[in-house]
Amino acid sequence: MSLDVAPHKPAQGDLVADLRARFGPAIRARQATAEDFPVLWVAPEAAVAIHRHLKEEIVQPFDLFADLWCIDETGRRAREGQPESGVTVCTHLVSLGRNADIRLKIACDGAVPRMPTLSGVYPAADWYEREAFDMFGVRFDGRDSHRRILMSPLWDGHPLRKTHYARATERPPFRMTDAHFAETEAAMQPDPEGWGLPVTRDGSDLMVLNFGPHHPSTHGVFRIVLGLDGEEVVWAEPDIGYHHRGAEKMAERQTWHGFIPYTDRVDYLGGVLSELPYLMAVERLCGITVPPRAQTIRVMLCEFYRILSHLLFYGTMAQDTGAMSPVFYMFTDRERIHRVMEAITGARMHPAYFRIGGVAMDLPTGWDAMVRDILDWMPPRMDEYERMVLNSELFRIRTRGIGAYDTAEALRWSTTGPQLRATGCDWDLRKRRPYSGYEQFDFDVPLGHRGDCFDRTWIRAEEIRQSLRIIRQCLDNMPGGPVKADHPLTTPPPRGAMLTDIETLIHHFLAMSQGTLVPAGEATGQIEGNRGLTQYSIVSDGGAESYRTRIRTPSFAHLQMIAEVARGMTVADLVVQIASIDFVMSDVDR
Repeated sequence: MSLDVAPHKPAQGDLVADLRARFGPAIRARQATAEDFPVLWVAPEAAVAIHRHLKEEIVQPFDLFADLWCIDETGRRAREGQPESGVTVCTHLVSLGRNADIRLKIACDGAVPRMPTLSGVYPAADWYEREAFDMFGVRFDGRDSHRRILMSPLWDGHPLRKTHYARATERPPFRMTDAHFAETEAAMQPDPEGWGLPVTRDGSDLMVLNFGPHHPSTHGVFRIVLGLDGEEVVWAEPDIGYHHRGAEKMAERQTWHGFIPYTDRVDYLGGVLSELPYLMAVERLCGITVPPRAQTIRVMLCEFYRILSHLLFYGTMAQDTGAMSPVFYMFTDRERIHRVMEAITGARMHPAYFRIGGVAMDLPTGWDAMVRDILDWMPPRMDEYERMVLNSELFRIRTRGIGAYDTAEALRWSTTGPQLRATGCDWDLRKRRPYSGYEQFDFDVPLGHRGDCFDRTWIRAEEIRQSLRIIRQCLDNMPGGPVKADHPLTTPPPRGAMLTDIETLIHHFLAMSQGTLVPAGEATGQIEGNRGLTQYSIVSDGGAESYRTRIRTPSFAHLQMIAEVARGMTVADLVVQIASIDFVMSDVDR
């Protein structure tokens, strides 16, 4: 599906005027932010109608439900021009045809936050609403249940509320008693009837099977409760949260620079790819322009980590279909690339190399020879992998026609990245909304047409080749100049001036002791990550740390679709389908 996509439209003034004319006072306010899309406050009672209007009743609708998240407003000071709110529910919608975004905000009571459910309009809202209840206690009228999704069913409180503790030391020491263990075990038992799922079929009992959380095919701590009729999957209930570490809560007690290493660990296979959208949001709020050399270095490293991630997927995908050799060859390639990353950044998987306004340090002497060696090494290897995997009769039998869905179904479940492009949808933020200088690079966007497990594998293999093209252009056209913006919020004053001028010394002392003070406001950074749309939305109250950091990850959205796609599969095919999603559980749970 080749989209007739408009150029990126920051203002969207006509859309806002149309919404005001259609819904009148239900559009309560337009908030001034650092965003390049409109942010509108809407009445809770009109939220469903407004979302349905945007999805179904306009030309070039907002077909992608990108995110739903909350802000606990009870401790926030800088709220000028915003309606009164205790907990604010934010939805982020994307129109692929318009190439535009809009964010809607719904004010809720702080003590008992509630609003109507949006899952009847956007099915993908289901998990996001469960997360909002789990983390903030928001109840969505019209939902069948409010089961927790990340925390244990026995958890007390809602962790992202400002009144909830952030450190274990703020609570009495934990003691695991026999009674507590037994209660926890009982709470984790499958309850199909309580979930509204059948336990019989044609008069026979279904087998209820815990597939994971400790199972090689789930690629991490991830459980799927299956209802089986023989080998056929009648229903599947994904169960996440086993890897939840509270990254969004941690952001509230780290300095703006200090949170950078945490972003590496959200998708621990993506390296600097998770650092970039966070820093783009901070830089937007600060009004910082990143120098060309730093931008090009960022692009080069992002593409290297995209290759690293895709190689791991490629090898394990082949392994899950029965081919053992490819993963060992591909890990050899990953080791070569990791050595280059180590030479440039000082680390391998978790580089923490990007900084507000640029990168931590310039490229080392000899970097170009190391990069050129990789560029010469990889293309013949990719040709060999195509023969070993994609042209393998076994691989084609196991993947073609398996887990297939079209673009409409993909968007229905907020699918992005290679998963979406495998259906033929030409949507890649590097092309549609170029950032970090991507508009200067020549590369293609591979597209599938069946939307099955084979296409999802082929897409990633081709993306490795395109990443190599981009890296070669970085190598051949690396600009000179500084690698960090000359801006007071990013760079300390010159040491010589600090030693002779008291005001410069004071500025240096405050910057080093307090950290960067980011101006109050809201901003969002979006990138085409290795798995799809990765988005950081930040709220600053003018302090040295974030008031709220929302991390939108593609893996969270992609796992929700398993319940829909798995029905009618065999267990063996489900293993292949799970592998083709290419999720990382830390990217799901955060």
